[in-house]
Amino acid sequence: MINFKIFKLTVLIITLFFTASCINSNSMKPIDFKNTEPSMTIENYFDGPVKAWGLLQDRNGKVTRQFKADMFGSFEGDILTLKEDFYWTDGEKQNRIWKIKKIDQNYYEGSAPDVVGIAKGFQYGSAFKFEYSLMVPFKGKNIKVSFDDWIFKQDEEVAINRATLTKFGFKVGELTVFFKKN
Repeated sequence: MINFKIFKLTVLIITLFFTASCINSNSMKPIDFKNTEPSMTIENYFDGPVKAWGLLQDRNGKVTRQFKADMFGSFEGDILTLKEDFYWTDGEKQNRIWKIKKIDQNYYEGSAPDVVGIAKGFQYGSAFKFEYSLMVPFKGKNIKVSFDDWIFKQDEEVAINRATLTKFGFKVGELTVFFKKN
């Protein structure tokens, strides 16, 4: 005989996993922006100095942290080296150096010391999508968080970045960043 409480719990767990997978299946694709302007090529936009301002929100939308950043990129051959210096309002400072390789007109691969595996980038029109997993400090240890970044170029100086952060397929936060090319 089937225990009804265990059966209900199993159905609930399966439903939650199915719902989470549906929520995370993003219907927006990079190619949707193929004919949009202005064109966002990261090797051009991030070549030289760029300033950034951002905020981090938890899964409920509450702003938990804010930062300013100084960035400097250089593109040589097919590699963009992007140095990022973050200054969080709580006093923490972080640095990251990205190496982003242009594979073809629309596809990029990137790495940084705190990135797990290879970051995958897709550029079409005014949009650049960057998918990667990052080791993030949390309560005294590092945890792996997946980032789904979308950068949209607004004009020759301004770009806006929206990122969804997930862990085990569940949304744990959002990051919003405004870039201004100097």
